[in-house]
Amino acid sequence: MEPRESWAALAAGGVAGVCVDLILFPLDTVKTRLQSPQGFRKAGGFRGIYAGVPSTAIGSFPNAAAFFITYENVKSILHHGSTSYLTPAGHMVAASLGEVVACLIRVPSEVVKQRAQVSPSSSTLRILSHTLYHEDLWSWKQGHVVDSWQSAVCGAFAGGFAAAVTTPLDVAKTRIMLAKAGSSNASGNVLAALGGIWRTQGLAGLFAGVVPRMAAISLGGFIFLGTYEKTRQLLL
Repeated sequence: MEPRESWAALAAGGVAGVCVDLILFPLDTVKTRLQSPQGFRKAGGFRGIYAGVPSTAIGSFPNAAAFFITYENVKSILHHGSTSYLTPAGHMVAASLGEVVACLIRVPSEVVKQRAQVSPSSSTLRILSHTLYHEDLWSWKQGHVVDSWQSAVCGAFAGGFAAAVTTPLDVAKTRIMLAKAGSSNASGNVLAALGGIWRTQGLAGLFAGVVPRMAAISLGGFIFLGTYEKTRQLLL
């Protein structure tokens, strides 16, 4: 990629990430509280719906920027010499690697965010310090690049489908992130967390929060990819 293209991907990705996270934060809070082991009401219900937003605001720009700079560079490398029918596979590989890199930034801010969401009376800074102290740190067919609105629609459909399928893993992740030091879930064993949820709450527990999660990720995909493509076009 040209330096200008890299900078455009970095800036556009960051802007897109901030827009999505701040606009859809209330839906994410509702989802986290529905998945909380203490129950929706005890976790705060509809009170303090923006609890934990500072950690999201700080982490969203570098997180999304890291995803897109990795995605665009890997996609550019894989595109050379590849045939057109392999292009979708290249995009999937690039997106997967982008997600891996982004997770290095996302996970710490996500832990603080989710704990603030289920403890609306505590400040984000207090939760961060407590955590650190106690736990030690459509293009192929149409023959040209998709338009920003097409990227947005594709993002919405892909996000909604992925959200539904991966909800059990998200529930397990939420339980692990909310676990207190020394508890069984604090070890980070996803299979053990899934097993515990299945035994105590069954299928309903595994898919807790699926509706707000699908809504948030579908809308998020629409805003994220649409904003990214539009911003990138303006910068190039």
